[in-house]
Amino acid sequence: MPFPFTNQAPIAQQTTRHYGITSAISLALPKEADLVQTQRLIETMKPYGVFEEDLELQHRIMVLGKLNTLVKEWIKEISEQKNLPASVTEEVGGKIFTFGSYRLGVHTKGADIDALCVAPRHVERSDFFSSFYEKLKEQEEVKDLRAVEEAFVPVIKLSFDGIEIDILFARLALQIIPENLDLRDDALLKNLDIRCIRSLNGCRVTDEILHLVPNIENFRLTLRAIKLWAKRHNIYSNILGFLGGVSWAMLVARTCQLYPNAVASTLVHKFFLVFSKWEWPNPVLLKQPEDCNLNLPVWDPRVTPSDRYHLMPIITPAYPQQNSTYNVSASTRAIMVDEFKQGLAITDEILQNKAEWSKLFEAPNFFQKYKHYIVLLAGAPTEKQHLEWVGLVESKIRILVGNLEKNEFITLAHVNPQSFPGPKEHSTMWVIGIVFKKIEGSETRNIDLTFDIQSFTDTVYRQAISSKMFEQEMKLSAMHVKKKQLHQLLPNLKRRKVCSVLHHHHLKYVRDAACTDITYPGPATVSHIEATGEAEGAKPTVTRQRSITATVPPSQTPPPTMGPPATKRQGSPTSETPTKKSRSDKVW
Repeated sequence: MPFPFTNQAPIAQQTTRHYGITSAISLALPKEADLVQTQRLIETMKPYGVFEEDLELQHRIMVLGKLNTLVKEWIKEISEQKNLPASVTEEVGGKIFTFGSYRLGVHTKGADIDALCVAPRHVERSDFFSSFYEKLKEQEEVKDLRAVEEAFVPVIKLSFDGIEIDILFARLALQIIPENLDLRDDALLKNLDIRCIRSLNGCRVTDEILHLVPNIENFRLTLRAIKLWAKRHNIYSNILGFLGGVSWAMLVARTCQLYPNAVASTLVHKFFLVFSKWEWPNPVLLKQPEDCNLNLPVWDPRVTPSDRYHLMPIITPAYPQQNSTYNVSASTRAIMVDEFKQGLAITDEILQNKAEWSKLFEAPNFFQKYKHYIVLLAGAPTEKQHLEWVGLVESKIRILVGNLEKNEFITLAHVNPQSFPGPKEHSTMWVIGIVFKKIEGSETRNIDLTFDIQSFTDTVYRQAISSKMFEQEMKLSAMHVKKKQLHQLLPNLKRRKVCSVLHHHHLKYVRDAACTDITYPGPATVSHIEATGEAEGAKPTVTRQRSITATVPPSQTPPPTMGPPATKRQGSPTSETPTKKSRSDKVW
């Protein structure tokens, strides 16, 4: 079914069926006060645009219907071209399935749709990226059509009558595609190539989640609230080491399993209760993993040594089971657990009528939270190159966070998922909050971050060169900025309470006599930080250096700012744990 479920049980319906891998914590039915609080929660969320109007939803359904018709027409044409019998051609089928937030029924206003085109065995992937692409190009409603055939999960992206859609492709080993096809059937994976299995994974995971929760409407409303809270608190980003949509959905689903008769107001509170006390790295599982004997790699720390190092495993319920949170680091986990604890305290107050639901969704001021920040600046000569460059840099920022975590003088590194326009055209900025370890007495130390920063930029430049993306004017630099100086980079900070709107404003060129020169695009990186004891911890000052930002193999032509390779920081262990290779950040 390509559209969200619509006919669900009443929100207070009693559930007695056993869900999940353990028995429920409580089977208590909701009280009148719980229903009142749930209605208050709904009213509080409405101004944030988390609920789509009926007209917008009907428009999405109409667009998906047209797309589904196009798929059937195209597959029929392919079947005729390949001389299939008329009896098969008439019944060959083909179908559009959806997954992600739309399939779960928790999409917001203006959100895109993740879709999957399922075709029979005689339709090739090359047909999808050629003849189907051309068929889409002929449609007057289709705009911004582009194919990304070499991606980890190959995709066609387009705007169909104003709705952004990403379409994946999977060819099943079936002669026809029936209308009642259930993609949760593991037998469908037999004899499929790995790209088709990856493409099917999003739909299979989404459908399993919906199948494993006691009450879909309660699950949806709770998930809307948790996703809004996570975005407001800057912890919604799989690519940067926090959690993405599928991970938040599975945590909420597990909460629903543990409290199967609870309504959303109670479930939000229980969500924070359960996961503020969860003993990580014990995995979150919605069902017992099953082995289908298809020899596909699955998450299993007993077999795969690298799985033992995952810090916050949340395991997808569909075969092949995977950990959706492999990007989580020590810092991002600590940040999220702290947010869970704060969420528990706030929802305690709300359910005691000591606070309103609006308090839960108040955005904390990231730029007042820390005393020290590292600012990354990435720039490119053209808009197209800038989009590619920024995408690559952002996908690697978690490596920098990992490098900083290994520094003996750093307790925590918190990257803000929000990026901001840089000081020049085609440039982007990210901000990372840093907590330094406390230094006893008045001892003074130089904290050298050159290795941490340069090994990160080395990785980014090498990736850009190996993928033939790199251009000479692509630049990446970093700087240390104190909290009191952030308003110079983001001049509207003092006047704004909500940080999420800052991307509409541009940086100014600034120079502060009391701090390092932070004019872009100088090639300086964070280098030596002098730390002295203070009540809150280390107090660093930056010594500006004309230091290197990257290095490339001798066979390549380096950009102007590159220099010798990074050297190990003084005091580091003789061996470092190598950074894990990047994997696809697309979880759905």
